[in-house]
Amino acid sequence: MSLQRDEGAPYPHPDEALARSLLSAHAVRERADMILAATLDGAVAELSVDLDRLENAADLVAETTRAAYPDLVVPPHSRFRHFSAGGHDRFGAIAAARGWTDPRAAARAAADLAIVSVLLDAGAGPDWVYREGLTGEAYSRSEGLAVASVAMFVSGLFSAVPADPLRADAVSLATLSTEELSAGFKVKPGNPLAGLDGRADLMRRLGITCADRDDVFAMEDEPRPGGIVDALVARAEGGQLPAAEILALVLDALGPIWPSRLVLAEVPLGDTWRHPAIATDDITTGLVPLHKLSQWLSYSLLEPLGWAGVEVVELDGLTGLAEYRNGGLFLDTGVIRLTDPADAERVHAVGSSIVVGWRALTVALIDRLAPLVRTRLGLDADSLPLAAVLEGGTWAAGRRIARTLRRDGGPPLKIESDGTVF
Repeated sequence: MSLQRDEGAPYPHPDEALARSLLSAHAVRERADMILAATLDGAVAELSVDLDRLENAADLVAETTRAAYPDLVVPPHSRFRHFSAGGHDRFGAIAAARGWTDPRAAARAAADLAIVSVLLDAGAGPDWVYREGLTGEAYSRSEGLAVASVAMFVSGLFSAVPADPLRADAVSLATLSTEELSAGFKVKPGNPLAGLDGRADLMRRLGITCADRDDVFAMEDEPRPGGIVDALVARAEGGQLPAAEILALVLDALGPIWPSRLVLAEVPLGDTWRHPAIATDDITTGLVPLHKLSQWLSYSLLEPLGWAGVEVVELDGLTGLAEYRNGGLFLDTGVIRLTDPADAERVHAVGSSIVVGWRALTVALIDRLAPLVRTRLGLDADSLPLAAVLEGGTWAAGRRIARTLRRDGGPPLKIESDGTVF
């Protein structure tokens, strides 16, 4: 006999409940702290940590934040920052031209763009550049991917409604070809984009998943990624929604989009990997959830939800992002050190223990860096939440120091990307 809830719905099997427990920011933070503790105990073979070097990293982050935001009013880390690359408010121009009269419709469109763009925002590689037709300006890496995605969005590439190009529909995403995406990113000989096939496949999976989950993505419209706004508005209480609730729905609803990843008790675990330093007495032993793109997506939904009338609260319920700019900051400042310096010249798979350990340490160390940065800036956690520390911040400082140490400004570890993680 299965256990029953009071309302008659069966409780999940214990193994399923354990698997789902990894689909949260709390689990990311908890397992990252376990990796940090193991590293400090010398139990992680490839890496070591020097916590005294956090002071130098905090100096760099505080200095970078002051330079970018002299008034110390720092917005949250969000894909919308990249949409304004070069000082051009691209989404603002889109909104002004479209003239939405329904705030919820504008929020859905903004979320369509944010979700598609975030999921296309894995590492571009060192040789790809996007030249924007409107401005003639050239952008690379994350900004280039953002600007290119805006252009594709405006062109109607993702829309199934000819009269309304400014949307992304499940049916169009599900049939998006690699060739269409390649053309949108202006890929050609001499301008290669890493992981192009993986990105196109991720878009198709996104479309299929949105169509399958009409309870999330089609509450007020045809199935579309931005439909998640309606689902999140419905979950808000008194006009407020904790940030961790955004991530919980993102992980639940978009779990099936991730290819070739771990599945536990029939639950897709997304950006979750194995590491030998994690030991528990249940089926989650050895597993390290990181959920980088899902958390990046959650941060990037803050503004669309605001436009829909929802105040996102408890921002520090999310974690730092386990990606190569934040992680590079700690390697390049000596907070994290490679046991074998030759590892800096090798190419590592995203699921290797050195990369998983590096990413987990990044999450744990950002939590310890944030109070040091706030002290230097004379701010508290309310005026400089973790999302602002990232924006001010760790991401920009990681890029800045990378450019001073390496000619191509790339990360301190070489990662074999499939277009769906970095």
